[in-house]
Amino acid sequence: MKNRRDFIKTGFVLGATFSLADLGGLFAADAPPADGGVPAAGAGRPVLVAVRDGSRVAMLDQALAALGGIGAFVRKGQTVLIKPNIGWDVPPERGANTHPDLVGHLTRLCLGAGAKSVSIFDCTCDHWRSTYVNSGIEKAAQDAGAQVIPGNDASLYREVAIPGGVKLKRARVHALVLDSDVFINLPVLKHHSGALMTACMKNLMGVVSKQDQQHYHREDLHQCIADFLTFRRPTLNLLDAYHPMVRNGPRGKTVEDLVEMRTLLASTDIVAIDAAAARLLGHQPAAVRHVKIAADLQLGTMDLDQVDIRRFKLA
Repeated sequence: MKNRRDFIKTGFVLGATFSLADLGGLFAADAPPADGGVPAAGAGRPVLVAVRDGSRVAMLDQALAALGGIGAFVRKGQTVLIKPNIGWDVPPERGANTHPDLVGHLTRLCLGAGAKSVSIFDCTCDHWRSTYVNSGIEKAAQDAGAQVIPGNDASLYREVAIPGGVKLKRARVHALVLDSDVFINLPVLKHHSGALMTACMKNLMGVVSKQDQQHYHREDLHQCIADFLTFRRPTLNLLDAYHPMVRNGPRGKTVEDLVEMRTLLASTDIVAIDAAAARLLGHQPAAVRHVKIAADLQLGTMDLDQVDIRRFKLA
C-alpha cells in the first residue's frame, strides 16, 4: 500500500490544510509522553485525544487511558452497544469498515470493566450476512464475547420522534440504541462521495432503518445526519484513522484508495472529533456541512482552538 507521500507524488492531492508533518494540525504541538502523562483539561472545554504511530490496539488503550480508562464510561452490570461501521462486503485491508482488531479489543475492555453484555450491529449497505463475515468483525466480536445482532431485522426498529429535527422529524431506530445503557460509536474514517466524509456523525446512519436512510438521501443528507444527534448522541466516540480511505468512498475500489496515517481519535464530543477528522482528510471542518450544521445547533464544538487536544505519539 502506498503511503501518504507516495500519493502526493503521484498527483493525488488532499485539501489545502493537509500536512504531512502534523496530520492536519492535530500534532503540531509537542505530544505529551506516552507513559500515562495527561495534561489537565481546560475548564469547560471538550476533550479530544489524538494518538498516532502505534498499533490499533495500543492507540485505543492510550486514548482510553487519557480519558480516564474504560471504567469512566462502562460500569458493572451495564449493557453496552458498540456501533462499528460494518457497511460493506470487503475484507479489512480495504478500509471500508472499522478494523476488527478494534472491535474485539474494545469488547474485551467493556466486559473486563464489568459490562453485563456487549452487543454489535450495523444496518449494512451490502448484504448483512456476507458483510458481517467478510469484514472480519463478526468473528472478532464473538471471539471476544460480544453478541452480534443482525441489522436487517425490521422488528428490532422502533419509531421515535426527533423533536429537534429540521428534516428528520421521526425515525425507526434500532432497539439497541434505545435500550443500551452505554452507546460507543466506533467508525472508520473515509471519503464519502455524497457527504464528503464518513466519520462519527455519518456512522450513525447505520442505527436507523433502511427506509429512514433513504429519507436522509431524499431530503437533505447533511441536515438529517445532524438532526439525529438532537435525539441521541453516543456516550463515547472512537475513530479508526489507521489507514483512511481518501477517494472512491464509501466502499472504495482497491487498497490504493487508502493512505497510512496510523492515527486514532477519541472524544465524547461528536462534533469536535468530526472536525478533527475533517482536518485529517484535508478539509476545513465547516466544509463538511453536517459538521457545521451540528455546531450551529450547539450539539458540540467545531472550533478546535476551543478544544483541549491531548496528543500522544507512541512510536
